[in-house]
Amino acid sequence: MRRTHLKLFLLLTVTLLVSACSRQSIYENAIDWERSSAGLKAAQVTVGDLDIAYLRSEEPVDGDTLVLIHGFGANKDNWTRLAKEFQGEFNIYALDLPGHGDSSKPLDIGYRFEDQVDYVHQILKELGVERFHMMGNSMGGAITALYAATHPEQVHTAVLFDPAGIFEYESELVELVMDGDNPLIPKREGDFDRLLDFALEKRPFVPWPIFDVMEEKAIANREVNEVIFRAIRDTGFEPDFRNAITNIQAPVLVVWGKLDRVIDYRNADVFVEAIPNARKAILDDIGHAPMVEAPEESAALFRDFLADRQP
Repeated sequence: MRRTHLKLFLLLTVTLLVSACSRQSIYENAIDWERSSAGLKAAQVTVGDLDIAYLRSEEPVDGDTLVLIHGFGANKDNWTRLAKEFQGEFNIYALDLPGHGDSSKPLDIGYRFEDQVDYVHQILKELGVERFHMMGNSMGGAITALYAATHPEQVHTAVLFDPAGIFEYESELVELVMDGDNPLIPKREGDFDRLLDFALEKRPFVPWPIFDVMEEKAIANREVNEVIFRAIRDTGFEPDFRNAITNIQAPVLVVWGKLDRVIDYRNADVFVEAIPNARKAILDDIGHAPMVEAPEESAALFRDFLADRQP
């Protein structure tokens, strides 16, 4: 990890020396370097009225396809560290969902889980991706679970990292939101730092100029984030989601950080009880995003999960 930090530091230093770089250009160079080191390249596809950004493997491999679905307020680059663990092993697609990242951000479309499942289905159809393993984090975990239930013929296996959709056990976030304070939606300077501290137990290294641009982007997305959050916040109190995931046919691995303050890890048991062929793994020192905080361990859990299902 220190070697990775050093490489990134040197990249930023060289960038500053060779050009009068803005923070935006430094950010773009660093993000491009992260993607390239994970064997990923950026691409875009138009689906209906939506422009959808995504990452895909630079070089196709003779292996299965892995589709990655980020969480609320996040984006496709949340997966680069995990994708690096699978470089050369899977054909990877990491999507920017509508309303997120570099994809279109309309305020007048549906953002409930079932709406987002439909968008993902349309996107993958346009990309010609027909059969795959699927991973999702938080909101993306709920979308992954519902996708597996809705399109069982497409999903080999599903991995749910701290998924939303069930809130049998309340978290610190619920109390804050009830008091009118949502740490997941940055509104002003300093809020993004608070968001990372709240969501992650093990924050990855993010240099100053990159952090500043990330914060600016998060604050700029406030309006669409509020629309999306309103659309998804009550799902855990409705029976439809729980009933739907009982129809999942694919093997499912539920991975949860025990120190998750966004969604209580004890909800893992509720998922495992509801899904016919599911198992769980609880990571003691991890927060809401295991694939960011512990990419090597997350990758190992998935490989072991697949190995146990080989004939």
